[in-house]
Amino acid sequence: MSEYVFKLPDLGEGTVEAEIVRWFVKPGDVVAEDQPVAEVMTDKAAVEVPAPVGGRIVRLHGEIGDKVPVGAPLIVFAADTAGAAGAAAAPSAPPAPPARAEAAARPARVMASPATRRQAREAGIELATLAGTGPGGRILRSDLAAAAAPAAAAPAAEDATTEIKVIGVRRLIAERMSEAKRNIPHFAYVEEADITELESLRQHLNGRLAAGAAPLTYLPFVVVALARVLQEFPQCNVRYDEARGVLVRHRAVHVGIATQTADGLKVPVLCNAGDLSLWDVAAQIRRLSERAKSNRATREELMGSTITVTSLGKLGGIASTPVINAPEVAIVGLNKAVERPVVQNGAIVVRRIMNLSSSFDHRFVDGYDAAAMIQALRDRLEHPATIFLPKVQ
Repeated sequence: MSEYVFKLPDLGEGTVEAEIVRWFVKPGDVVAEDQPVAEVMTDKAAVEVPAPVGGRIVRLHGEIGDKVPVGAPLIVFAADTAGAAGAAAAPSAPPAPPARAEAAARPARVMASPATRRQAREAGIELATLAGTGPGGRILRSDLAAAAAPAAAAPAAEDATTEIKVIGVRRLIAERMSEAKRNIPHFAYVEEADITELESLRQHLNGRLAAGAAPLTYLPFVVVALARVLQEFPQCNVRYDEARGVLVRHRAVHVGIATQTADGLKVPVLCNAGDLSLWDVAAQIRRLSERAKSNRATREELMGSTITVTSLGKLGGIASTPVINAPEVAIVGLNKAVERPVVQNGAIVVRRIMNLSSSFDHRFVDGYDAAAMIQALRDRLEHPATIFLPKVQ
């Protein structure tokens, strides 16, 4: 029997290899043309790979977590059921039977998002055993929680352990964080900002929103202010090209928005932040964050940032030491905003305070410049009218 070898296709953007994150099929399965057979990871983007032909699968090349070069064998189909492509590879093979009809006789593929599939795999839950409550029987996270609840409630006879293979986005995060801390001498600087007036402005603007509109958070104000401040500190709006030993200084400000997702931390990019209004920045942050959380962000939306802002929201704590998003040279973190007593003009008053925690690449940004930049950002936030001025004289 002849065989048709399906090789990992070129997934674009200079990709030379991809990591196998999930197999949707196994040897012996009969699939239809264009049916998803694998999920692979390139850079930060997860991609479902469809079958180029319909037919029976003979064997798979690679285990979950393996990296496969572009052009290397991925799946082998039996040529007698591989359709036109298989026939072309083996002219003597008999005509292909109707693959879609064979696939129809098999149970329908379980409907679930890539994030839900990963959670199920990590929890040791077989999706095929669950009845999805989502549209068309789609399995939701709540279905996983319900399935895991009885097992979690049962008393353990002994100390059980679960091994979770580090793959996909989590592996990329681990590699990049390790590389950043290993190669970049981080310089941390924390400054407190009195955002009482900023909070008053934010509340005023939110009070004028149409019913159902998303309220403004602090993040859009910080991004707009940062874009203005970087005009005075261009040495912090830089990407380091290590291969060439060159600092690439950008005039435009492309802000990475660190976003926590079910798959781990992703950094979608808000391009040309200095050219956008406060409302445009807020809308773009919401759009990019939603796309990252739903695993719909494109490669282009996850690349090209010149500086990153990270916020833990209500979990922000007092201070943090954010890790630089290489090849950038600076990152700014927002901590929790709290009301506390402070001394002002000799009197004790209650003010809203938020710490700005930042990290800089000390190879290229001097401590003085780092502190001066964060202080300039603090001044804009403390006097919010200046956020909207192109440059403070």
